[in-house]
Amino acid sequence: MKGNPEERAVALGQYVAETGATVRNAAMRFGISKSTVHKDLTQRLKRQNRALYNSVQKVLQVNKEERHLRGGWATKQKYHPDTEWHF
Repeated sequence: MKGNPEERAVALGQYVAETGATVRNAAMRFGISKSTVHKDLTQRLKRQNRALYNSVQKVLQVNKEERHLRGGWATKQKYHPDTEWHF
């Protein structure tokens, strides 16, 4: 979804707010770079839809706080792939 940046920013915002997706997941889902997702969610969305921007920022903050746990989990999965997720 390349098209109009303002429409893309709103679509990304809705997707992240509804699913709790990370920037990386949203980038893969929409077929754009992580940098573009980040710019859309932090700059363009702020101008377009302030309420959606605020909910997206809460999701991004949670993702930021949990990223060290996801990194540790990825390393554990690399060496012990049969381990279950206990978050």
